Amino acid sequence: MTRTFLQSDELHDLVAEQFGPKSRLTGLERLTGGSKKGVYRLGLDDQTTVILYVWAAGENYWPPSPTVPDDPFTDASGAELFAASHAALAAAGVRVPRLIMLDRDGRHLDADIALLEDAGALRLETLMERDPAAAAAPLSMLGEALRQMHTTFGPRYGKLAATAQGESSQTRRTEDIILDRALGHLDATAARDPRLTDAQHRIAAHLHLLHGRVTPRQEYALVHGELGPDHVLVTPTGEPVVIDIEGLSYFDVEWEHAWLQMRFGEAYPALRPVDLDPDRLELYRYAQVLSLIEGPLRIADTDFPDRRWMRDLAEWNITKALAAI
Repeated sequence: MTRTFLQSDELHDLVAEQFGPKSRLTGLERLTGGSKKGVYRLGLDDQTTVILYVWAAGENYWPPSPTVPDDPFTDASGAELFAASHAALAAAGVRVPRLIMLDRDGRHLDADIALLEDAGALRLETLMERDPAAAAAPLSMLGEALRQMHTTFGPRYGKLAATAQGESSQTRRTEDIILDRALGHLDATAARDPRLTDAQHRIAAHLHLLHGRVTPRQEYALVHGELGPDHVLVTPTGEPVVIDIEGLSYFDVEWEHAWLQMRFGEAYPALRPVDLDPDRLELYRYAQVLSLIEGPLRIADTDFPDRRWMRDLAEWNITKALAAI
C-alpha cells in the first residue's frame, strides 16, 4: 500500500480548538519506532510540544496474524483499548502521559486520535545504556509502579475493554491459551524456515511438556503485555512514564515477567518483582521466544522501515528456540 502520513495543514483546526484560535503549529515530527499507530510530536508557537497518536490503516504496518480467539495479546491496538488502559493505569497510580483529548468521532482527522502530554524523548533503554547510575532511580520507581499493577487483580482475564463489557471468554485456562498461541506461531514459522520445519515436532513436544507442569490458577493482575525499557520514557525530573499501553490486560503476572526478564536483562532484579510460579514462567518464556520469531518474520515481509532489524531479531530467537530442545 502507498502510505501517506500526516501533514501540518491537516492540524490547524485541532490546534485552534485545543490551544486557542491564535495558537499556531510550528513543527510536526513523525516519531520512529511505532508500528501500529502514528506518533507525532507537535511544536506550538509558545515553545511547548505535545504528542499526537493517530490510529489509521496507513500507520499500521502489521499484516493479519494467526490468532487464538481468546488471546488477549492479539491485535492490541486502537483508541478504545488506549482509553481503557490509560484510565486503569492512572487509577492504579502508574505514571502515564497526561491525556489532553481523545477523538473517536473523526472531528479533526479521518482516524481516531489522542492528544497527550509530551513526556520527553529520553527512553529508559537509552538511559540504562548511557548512564546506568542515573537509571537506578527510574528503575526503582518503575518497580514500584509494576507492583501497583501486579497487585491490582480482576476476576476475569482479557483486554480491559473486553473484561469491562463482559465480552472476554473465560472458557479456558490462561496456560491453554498460551499453548495454542505458541503452537500457532510454530506452525507459521515452520512453514518459512527449514530449521524449524525439521524441529517442529520436538518444539511442539517441548511446549506440551512445559504446559503439563503448570498448576491451574485463577488470579489475574494488570499486565502491560510487552513492557521493555523502550516503552518507558524518563522525564527531565527522572519520573518513568509508561507508554504503548493498548495491550494492557488482566492476565498472569508470569507473562509480564517473562518479557521483563528478557528485555531488562541484568537490570531486572532492580524491579523487585512479585512472587512468581517458576513452571508457568518457563512456559511463557518459551512461548514468547516463538512469538519473537513469528511476529518479526511477518512484519519483515511488509514495507516496515527496519526490516533487517526484524529479521535479525527472528534469527536470534530461532537460535534460542532450538537450543532449548
